Amino acid sequence: MKKNFLHKILTASVILFAAISLSSCGSGGGSDKKSDSTSSASTSGDDNALIGAGSSFDNPLFSKMFYDYNTSNGLKVDYQSVGSGAGISQLTSRTVDFGASDAPMNGKQDSAVTSPVLHIPVTAGAVVLSYSLAGLKDTLKFTPSLLADIFLGNITKWNDPKIAAENKGVNLPATAITIAHRADGSGTSNIFTTYLSKVSEEWSKKVGKGSSVNWPVGLGGKGNDGVASLIKQTPGGIGYIELAYAVQNSMPYAKIQNKSGEFITPSIGSVTAAANITIPADSKVSLTNTEAKDGYPIAGFSWVLIYKEQKYNNRSADRAAKLLKLLSWMIHDGQKFSGALYYAPLSPAAVTTGDAILKTATYDGKPILQ
Repeated sequence: MKKNFLHKILTASVILFAAISLSSCGSGGGSDKKSDSTSSASTSGDDNALIGAGSSFDNPLFSKMFYDYNTSNGLKVDYQSVGSGAGISQLTSRTVDFGASDAPMNGKQDSAVTSPVLHIPVTAGAVVLSYSLAGLKDTLKFTPSLLADIFLGNITKWNDPKIAAENKGVNLPATAITIAHRADGSGTSNIFTTYLSKVSEEWSKKVGKGSSVNWPVGLGGKGNDGVASLIKQTPGGIGYIELAYAVQNSMPYAKIQNKSGEFITPSIGSVTAAANITIPADSKVSLTNTEAKDGYPIAGFSWVLIYKEQKYNNRSADRAAKLLKLLSWMIHDGQKFSGALYYAPLSPAAVTTGDAILKTATYDGKPILQ
């Protein structure tokens, strides 16, 4: 009997060891393989497959663009919607061919890279304020000061007199306000906090602007989709997301009072009006708090980021050329997909600036695009 008992113990141990070994091969081995493929694909791997990472703001548009480009040109683009901050980090570590961000690289990020990075504008879009109030049929209106007070935690109930004053006739509940914001480094956050810093001195002093800030109140979600989920799942929730996410998820979004005193609905037209400005040579410009009378005040450009010198990490000249041709297509023919997905097509001035920037990219010191 003792012999049988020991035999059972030994048999169980062998089975357990085998299961653990297989599990390790399936998870750890798979992760290592993915990491290796990501690294090689962005350096010396398959030149017919590019990797990008960054802005979740851009993801709905990029998904359509890259699918179409693959269909017509055969080039595969694997885009990882991980947030602008993570995209810049991956570009800095040179594990991707390009990053994407809704905020230009800041001084700290610039100092972390070993060679110049180009910013190519690829689209413009609206950051909208979406909310979850059961049974509410009206579209809410917010002034700049009202928004700042809500996100500072100064206003905590939906039926607060300050909200009611701007939304006369709307039956506002006594529900508590729950803020939803980004938990990751985010260009969408940069657009929103830059706007709040421009319109509220208190916000500017206490919180400031940036891709990551210390939020006074609220819950954090990863990516635009994470914040959208938080809003939808939280009665009384309010948060900021890209317009396409609100539309795709059938979520209500507010009219925002602009600098001219007009309450503006976020749309392709109102973002286009905000983006109708002079574009600097490096394309780094903010669209928030626009002077345009019919412009939506919480809008911004989004950029694809690449190294100016493309000969690095054993990259081939062919790989660099394919990347530059893709980006040129995105700011020209690829813009036809913008409107249907609630992005504003680039203005002629932005396209001209983008073309000029792309022509400065080099491989071994020689221009890639002629």
